Amino acid sequence: MRRQSRNWMAFRTFASKGAGMWAALMLGLLSLLVIVNNFHIISFYFRQLPFPQDADSLLTNPWTDDTGKQDPSTDEETSDIRHLTGQNVDPENQQQDESRFVSVDQLDEFRPPQREGTSADGRNTLKYSPPGEPRHNKDTQNLTRAAPVIFTDPELPPNHPCQGFTLPPPPSDPKKVGPRPCPVCYLPVEQAINAMPPPGSSPTPVLKHLSYIRELEIQDVLSTGSGSEFGGHPTLEDRAQSYMIQENMAVHCGFVKGSDPGVGTGYDISEEDRSEMHKCAGVVVASAVFGNYDLIQQPTNISEQAKATVCFVMFIDEETEQAVLNNADLRTSRKIGLWRVVVVRNLPYSDPRRTGKIPKLLMHRLFPNARFSLWVDGKLQLVVDPYQILERFLWRSNDTLAISKHYKRFDVFKEAEANKAAGKYDNATIDAQVEFYRSEGMTPYSAAKLPIVSDVPEGCVIIREHTPLSNLFGCLWFNEVDRFTSRDQISFGIVRNKIMAQVPSWRINMFLDCERRNFVVQGYHKDVLEQKMAQTGAHNGTSAMHNSSRSLRRRLY
Repeated sequence: MRRQSRNWMAFRTFASKGAGMWAALMLGLLSLLVIVNNFHIISFYFRQLPFPQDADSLLTNPWTDDTGKQDPSTDEETSDIRHLTGQNVDPENQQQDESRFVSVDQLDEFRPPQREGTSADGRNTLKYSPPGEPRHNKDTQNLTRAAPVIFTDPELPPNHPCQGFTLPPPPSDPKKVGPRPCPVCYLPVEQAINAMPPPGSSPTPVLKHLSYIRELEIQDVLSTGSGSEFGGHPTLEDRAQSYMIQENMAVHCGFVKGSDPGVGTGYDISEEDRSEMHKCAGVVVASAVFGNYDLIQQPTNISEQAKATVCFVMFIDEETEQAVLNNADLRTSRKIGLWRVVVVRNLPYSDPRRTGKIPKLLMHRLFPNARFSLWVDGKLQLVVDPYQILERFLWRSNDTLAISKHYKRFDVFKEAEANKAAGKYDNATIDAQVEFYRSEGMTPYSAAKLPIVSDVPEGCVIIREHTPLSNLFGCLWFNEVDRFTSRDQISFGIVRNKIMAQVPSWRINMFLDCERRNFVVQGYHKDVLEQKMAQTGAHNGTSAMHNSSRSLRRRLY
């Protein structure tokens, strides 16, 4: 009896001491089951940071701390710069930013793998979505539904210098908060040039030939929501037809009047400049400053090969021309540094921001013979060679269009609310636009839209190959900007989704915003710089003002 009592007491003692251990073990097993069950989502997270799990919960890039609140009355990109690390603020210190590049030792000569064999269309490896989701979308009415395929970049060959490259942990310094650049593995310039795909090698799914509507006589349209005369006042029926992708298409794409873009079309360009632009048959880097709103930022770290073969074109209006006429090079060679300066006259819009969307989205119309283009907003300075950028974000992944995702917002409806809070457009017009998109099937962003990682781009940089489908995307995106608000981040998602619903094998490479910040440096708009110079002069005296002005001139010229 005593033995049984002692055994019972020992069992109770063991059970009481082991209760915590058993609970921990059960919790661990439960956690393991959850991880296994959601492995596909977790693995995607580590490959494609950041993406939101739902409309209210965001998993953000570890290189971005978006806990700080911004002043909604200021321009978002301008307010972002207050949080950037020092090496990313000052272009003069850009070359000392060692984290911007990844050194690659003992490089071997490298040619990219042939496009054949990667997929049926030669572009991306395709995997079917979860069971129950058909490959082809039979619901033709819901054109904004996410494409039912998952795109993965082709694997790099074993001898590729960037094989195995991963992002390092973000800086641990708590003072370095906010959006910041992260390292990017670029190929050396010569190898990047060798990686350029030969002409005609890029597949063109469905759409083979794209032409543009011309209307020499355009009737005035008094009804709202029909776009501008420059855009040809396309009707909603025209708009719907333009999203039905066919082998041969003709669409509105700006410049509807006149014999050629820039000749009596609005956004008029001199014959001399047009002739030079038509000679650009390879790579074009373009930017624009209208309304004397920004400084002309000079590209840095540009190779001799790029200086000799890439067209660097800066579009300005007559107001900006008057501000830079004191530059001797501009008067003699039409150049300021690397930029060939093209003065645009007879502007079709009174709003410089809307005018700036013409070269940004219609690069293929202004440079009809170019193969590749890199658009950089006027407020940005390019600090990496364009061939390296093209290789990293287009050629390496066999893409034809690349743009960075917004560092903080992924939902177009939240983007619209942010625009309203910042006073970037009148609220009623923004509301009408997003409600129209909602009626067409646009929904708030969530993980259900994967593999689409965001509905909102950071649209200040666009990297593209001038294929029929990417050209169509530019036309249709511009038509949305022409019809609705000039806020192109709001209209991006609807255009992409409608095209992807028709051409499931096509995608846009939406890379991390910290990678974009690696190759362009954010600058202040001119009015903000002048305010800061005035503040510097007030606090530090005339000498500080003189130094700031001298630094400003170096960055301008």
